Amino acid sequence: MDFEGIYCFDTASVRLAVYPDGPQGARVVAQISEDTLHDGFGTREVGQRLLDVCKNNFRAIELAAVARYRANKRQSVITLTLGDFTVHRSAQAANEAMRTSSTTREDDAIAA
Repeated sequence: MDFEGIYCFDTASVRLAVYPDGPQGARVVAQISEDTLHDGFGTREVGQRLLDVCKNNFRAIELAAVARYRANKRQSVITLTLGDFTVHRSAQAANEAMRTSSTTREDDAIAA
């Protein structure tokens, strides 16, 4: 699904559309705050530039929004929090650890 979102200055968040049942199904609105994007996706972007962060990470955001929607279909707007992205953050940490480990091994090999 394509990313559909807007930056909301008044709430310092991005609101985006999610289609849990595919493009022909109902449209659900989710929002994610600047702080959640900063902490969950490691970005320091602000304002309109957060739209690019959401586009680049839309699959993870979409999965989290759909899971929250399925848990409570009565919410008018789904507010995503840092807790919705624990798996994503764990994967980021693992990737960072692998990069650091790889660099350390290369540095050790050069020193030897």
